[in-house]
Amino acid sequence: MAQAFIAEKLFDGEQLHTDVALTVESGNVVTLGGEPAESAVRLKGMLAPGLIDVQVNGGGGALFNNDTTVNALGKMSVAHARFGTTGFMPTLITDRVEVMQRAAEAVSAALKEGVPGVLGVHFEGPHLSAPKKGTHEEKFIRPLSDEELAIYGRDDIGLKMVTLAPENVSPEDIRKLVSLGVKVCLGHSNADGATAAAAVAAGASGFTHLYNAMSPLHSRDPGMVGTALISDDCWCGLIADGHHVSAEAMTLALKAKPRGKVMLVTDAMSLVGSEEMSFPLFDRIVTRHGDKLTSTTGELAGSHLDMIGAVRNIADWCDVELNEALRMAGLYPAQFLGSDRGRIKEGAPADMILIDDERRVQKTWINGQEVFAA
Repeated sequence: MAQAFIAEKLFDGEQLHTDVALTVESGNVVTLGGEPAESAVRLKGMLAPGLIDVQVNGGGGALFNNDTTVNALGKMSVAHARFGTTGFMPTLITDRVEVMQRAAEAVSAALKEGVPGVLGVHFEGPHLSAPKKGTHEEKFIRPLSDEELAIYGRDDIGLKMVTLAPENVSPEDIRKLVSLGVKVCLGHSNADGATAAAAVAAGASGFTHLYNAMSPLHSRDPGMVGTALISDDCWCGLIADGHHVSAEAMTLALKAKPRGKVMLVTDAMSLVGSEEMSFPLFDRIVTRHGDKLTSTTGELAGSHLDMIGAVRNIADWCDVELNEALRMAGLYPAQFLGSDRGRIKEGAPADMILIDDERRVQKTWINGQEVFAA
């Protein structure tokens, strides 16, 4: 059944329009513009493309590492839809291969069952650098093996991302991963600039949470950070929560990178969309203090950030126009993933959010279905 709307303001992913009619049917936008239908519902505020998060560890009380089930993915979907996320990459941090296999099974089942918003899976590790492990469990860090390759090669788990340290995975293996349809991102790495650049030349196309858990820029070696900033064809994720990266460092990235190559991510843990204040992570406890998450061993352990919060933060702290902030949270992640989402246009999936003047989400639609209303 078709749904008809008149948007007071509509940002299509590129431009802002006023008083625009659109109709949605069978999960897609079928008309945009023209005369509104008599049954059209007027939407007060700004209608914008849904937000896409390529790094989501948990939400709604569920952490994917602790609960590798379709039920957990459903909780994550509901929790993040409240904050405008209409597409996300469930993220599994470094763990045993059996946990990776269960995660792949859960994502495969979620895609078959149509769990709203699940796009695929992001394996953040286990092929990382121990000196830059962050909150990852060192005993599970290991080289790439045939067991992991079998998981990465699956064609039933949607879009695929792997974050790895290039000093521990050869360019030949990076090329192999790319040939399997994997988006290779560099992160949790102490590599020098030459090693990082060789990984980019082999097909790595992203850098996971720029600045965090990576070798810094030095005067005589660009390190991971410098290589990320000068690699024009690569995307960089930014955790704009005020704890992981300063406003000045984010501004530097925006000035250094070509437009469209910086995307917002949350690195969200289970507490987003939950009233809980702590959760177990391997043999530690992660506790929330305000909007900051720290482990009992002292390091940052993911974030309590949501995507519309990241949009507001980058706009307020780095003088980014709202439309561009929305692109950083929607269009640019979609382009990184090679997805047709991130725009409101005829024929595209009707993944949309309605935001008010305070830039807060009032409604969320995924594939044309309203999944959240404030």
